[in-house]
Formats: sequence, C-alpha cells, structure tokens
Amino acid sequence: MATADQARRAAELKALVTDHNYRYHVLADPVVSDAEYDALIRELIALEASYPELATPDSPTLQVGSGISDIFAPVQHVERLMSLDNVDSLASLEAWRDRLVRALGREPDGYMCEMKIDGLAVSITYRSGVLVQGATRGDGTTGEDITANVRTIHTIPHQLRNVAPEVLEVRGEIYMPVSAFAELNRRQMEAGEKPYVNPRNTAAGSVRQKDPNKTAQRNLSIWIYQLGHNVGAPGFASHSESLEYLADLGLPINPDSRRVDGIDAVEDYVRDALKRRHDRDYEIDGVVVKADQLADQQAAGYTAKAPRWAIAYKLPPEEKTTVLTDIQINVGRTGAVTPYAVLEPVFVGGVTVTSATLHNEGELQRKDLRIGDTVIVRRAGDVIPEVVAPVIEKRPKGAAVWHMPKRCPFCGNEIVLADGEAKARCSGGFECPSRLREYLFHFASRGAMDIEGLGYKTVDALLSHGFISDPGDIFALEPARLLDLEGWGEISVNNLLRAIESAKDRPLARLLTALGIRMIGGTVARTLAANFLNIDAILDATPEQLEAIDGIGPEISRSLAEWYTDDANRLLVEKLKAVGVRVADPEPESKGDALTGLTFVITGTLDDFSRDSAKAAVEDLGGKVVGSVSGKTSALVAGESAGSKLAKAESLGLRVLNEQEFKQLLADGPDAVGLN
Repeated sequence: MATADQARRAAELKALVTDHNYRYHVLADPVVSDAEYDALIRELIALEASYPELATPDSPTLQVGSGISDIFAPVQHVERLMSLDNVDSLASLEAWRDRLVRALGREPDGYMCEMKIDGLAVSITYRSGVLVQGATRGDGTTGEDITANVRTIHTIPHQLRNVAPEVLEVRGEIYMPVSAFAELNRRQMEAGEKPYVNPRNTAAGSVRQKDPNKTAQRNLSIWIYQLGHNVGAPGFASHSESLEYLADLGLPINPDSRRVDGIDAVEDYVRDALKRRHDRDYEIDGVVVKADQLADQQAAGYTAKAPRWAIAYKLPPEEKTTVLTDIQINVGRTGAVTPYAVLEPVFVGGVTVTSATLHNEGELQRKDLRIGDTVIVRRAGDVIPEVVAPVIEKRPKGAAVWHMPKRCPFCGNEIVLADGEAKARCSGGFECPSRLREYLFHFASRGAMDIEGLGYKTVDALLSHGFISDPGDIFALEPARLLDLEGWGEISVNNLLRAIESAKDRPLARLLTALGIRMIGGTVARTLAANFLNIDAILDATPEQLEAIDGIGPEISRSLAEWYTDDANRLLVEKLKAVGVRVADPEPESKGDALTGLTFVITGTLDDFSRDSAKAAVEDLGGKVVGSVSGKTSALVAGESAGSKLAKAESLGLRVLNEQEFKQLLADGPDAVGLN
C-alpha cells in the first residue's frame, strides 16, 4: 500500500500534469519545457506502477491530450485518436521490440519509421474526395471543429485526385515551417511586438484563430501519417501500402518515412534522424516506429491509451528551464553593445549552458526578461543558446525591467543609441579594450584573414604585453618579442609568423571582410572586390558608382563612407599597405556567360564544393543562386541530405542535378545536362 506521502505526491502530480496538458494542447502556452513535463509524467507512471491503487480512472496517464477549448464546436471522432507511449534510449527501444515479439510470438514483418513532427495532431475527413471536416485530436474521442482554418492551409487538398472512397478520414500533423516561423518573428520584431516562442506553439495557436484569414497568413503546412476511418477504400496488408495510396490521392506524405526490416535498421534510422535533426524545414522531436503489417498491429492490440505496436522515440530535448541570474553586456568589434544572460548551468542540446545572447535592449524588453526570472532556454544543434521566454508564473516579486547602462563598463565612455538603430554602441572607439579584442580576433578569423594560431588566447597575450594596438601591428611582430611570452618557444613563434606572412596575400574580399566595416560581410565584400579590384577604388567610389552595382544599396555605400572618413581607418589602410598586405586583385579571366538567365538553388552537402564555392562557380558563368525553391528555379543542385528543398523541387517538377551533373553543367554548359 502507498504511504500518505506517496498518495499526496501522486495527487499533486496528477494535478500538475493535467494543468500542463491543458496549457500545451489547448492554450498552446506551456510553462515548462518538454523535459520537465516528461520527468513529471515518468514519476507519476512509476508511482502508479508500484502502487496500483493510485492509478485512478481520471489519471492523466490514461488520457490522450487534454480536452478541448470552448472556442470551436465539438467533433466526435468516429475512431479514437490515440497517443503513443515513448522511449528515450536505444535500450528502451529494444525493450519495446522485445515486448512486441512476445506479443506476436515472432519478429514483426517489417517496421515503418517516420519523423515525429513537432506540431498539432488533426483529423481530416473527405467525402467522395471533397474535404468536409478538419478537427483537432482533443482528448482522442472529442476534438474541435477547425474546418474553416484547415481549408486555408495550402498543402491540404480540397479535392482528392483519382477515384476517392466514399468516406476517407486521415490523421496528420499541422506544423509551421522553420523558415515561415523565422519570417513571422522578423515581422513581429519589425513591428515592435513580442516574438513567438517556437514553431509548435505558434502553429497550434494559428490553427485555433477565430478568423481563418489570420490562419491563412501563417504559412502552415501538414504531413499526413495515418489512414483512419474509411468507407470504400481498398484493403491493405500494411501501413506502408496505405501511405502510398494516400500519396496517390494527392495527400502530402513525408518523404523521409521509410519501411525497414529489423531493429538494427530502425536504430540506424533513429541515429540518422538525430544527426540530421536540423536539416529540414520543420521541427521534429522524435521518431515514430510502427509494426508495418496491419495483421501484426491487430494481433499486438492496445493499452488504455496507446497501441502496443507503435512507439515514439523521443530525441533529446532542446528546451529546458533555468534561472536568469544576471544580465551583463559585451562590446563587439563594431562597438555594438550586446546584452547577454548569465544563467544557472543547465544541460540542454547536448552541452551545459551558462550564458546566452539577448541581442539588444529592445528584444530583451519585448521578451520581458528580468533578473531572477525562470526562463526557457533553447539550444538547437550548433545554434548559439537562446533565452526563448520567461515563465511569468515563477517571476520573483519586485523583479525590475532591465535598462542599458549609460556608460561602457570596459572603458567608461558613453553608450549611445542612434536613431533608427536597434543596437546601442560604445562611443569609445578602439580605446575600448573589449571592442579592440573582438576586432583583432575577427580580423584574424577563418572567414577574414585566416591567420592560424591567432585566437582569443594569443590576442589577449599580445594585447596585455602591448605588442599590438591595431591589425597593422600584427604584420610587424618581431620574433624576439614573441619569445618573451610565457609558454612560447621557437616552433610556436615560427608557426605564427609563417601564418601571418601567408595572410598578407589573401584576396581583396578577405581583407574587406576583415576590416569589420558595418554591413560588409563576405558576400558584399566579394561583390565590391569583383567590381573595383583594389581597395582605393572601393573607398574612393561615389555613392552613385557603388549603388549602380547589383546588391549594393544606399545603406552599404553610406557605411563605407562613414568608415573611411574616420582618420584612424584611413591610417590603418595605409599601414596595411606599408607592411605588404595585398590590397588589389588581378584582372579576372573571362569565364563566359553560359548560365546567364538561369537561376539555381543549392542544397545538401557536396563533396568537392562548399556552399560558397558552388555559388561562386555559378555566378562566374553569369548564373544566379537563390535560397528558396520556386516555379522560377531553373534547377536544384542537390548534395547529400538535401531535405525539404529537394522534396519541393520534385513536387514542382523541376530539374534536379546531382554533383556530377553540376560539374558537367559548369564545364560544358546547360545543354550538356538538358537545361535549355
């Protein structure tokens, strides 16, 4: 029998999980991370397993979803929409397979592996091929009628292709593409409004808009993953066959869904999903594994809330909560002052996070972040950790709104915010040690002058000994002085000096990037270098000359002029010339215009090209490279792990080139690969 404390804890967990279910599924406004929710539900499941008398019929461990809102009319599902049990390790996945084998008395005849889309589960019904109803999952038995909003989602057909059955209900996951979410938040911030937290919650909130026109503006999409109730559909032996049938009717089936044989192949699929987690234009939070044969599914049966023949493998969470203990600032290479969060250490996205950028004061205040807040922290793949939002319910009393300090803590000069700019800046120039340090590190970085060995540690040592005060000093370093540095010997000194000497002959575009001129990144630098060939011609060019170049606008020409009117920058250019740094490129050899008028998209990983070098190769022949696939795209160049852009190109019937065909295109022109 459970003790009184265990019974109280079970009741507390049931109340917490029920509340979190409602906030997540109905309000689309969770106040805990997925990891925290999973910990609560696991604790409750363990208590109920140990003390069955605690597993009451109203326990959330026996329920699907969390009910419905009162905004939309209720819809009774003809067949119950169940949830899935989940595992979070390969060992637990194998244990599920072992249970399935025991239930069947043999290994299942194949598995279906599918991406677990981080979106909103829905049911869509067609009658004689015509869309008649869309509904949320709700509690699995009753959902919400969202038909009008579903009709606004362009990937959901209103009329099915081919001969459709009398009644066809399908289940799917509505999601907001990552690119659409980024664009939506860009518009939010431009309007001075608070950005949305994540694509999943935004998609769920968008589907539940009272006005379908608002839903239509959110660029939602869907993947269909299951055949539900139907009248008149053909009989199928397997789940994979049913998905092929739904695809033939014109319904969007995720191209990454795959039938495999054996648990080893399932585990390979899971590992690949984790590896490529951020390669697609939609977010996933796991992999769904199902017994493929419908006879195996029927034989395995169901628990009270989930099928025994399916399992969700949950990928490691990328959002967790922690406490924001302080807000401090950093001064970057252009003088921009960036606030950052000091966090109680939290393990998220595979690393322990102790700090995260807050971008600027405006965004910080839009998110309403305050010292002492419990905050949601996100780290997706190699992306810099981000503080997504505060948990207002946990805010300590008296937490004050943060404001940018009046003076720079590194040099004491005033911090100013120019009209029309989001970033405040330190007015101390390179008197500010923080700005100088960041500038020197940027100058030597791989995307700029690429001076191997000149990282933060070496820059700090050179600055602290007074050996350098600007980039020009790097090229005048003397071996004898470097040997005085602690821990430095002849080998390390010679390696650094060789790297510095090699850097003198970098292309002009690299030097322009290294100079750290605002708005002059790698792409603009290459454009300027290609059009003017030497630094004097660029810096002396008139606004009219600059703005006549495609990709160069008034803001860039104004930034160049402001930079070069600073006497310190003029002196730096002359100093770099004096120490032998290359400031001009040779006249280019003409490569022709074979690709003029053609537009390409490059996606995936190519063996012999970086993304930049592939783009440059197309542009050298007069072609154009853009970031998104459309009907105007001439061809898609697809490398390994091409993802959603490949799927879209194929759906539009566009020409797709592999790397060998791309090389042939560059060598022999468009006719060689059938592009006329």
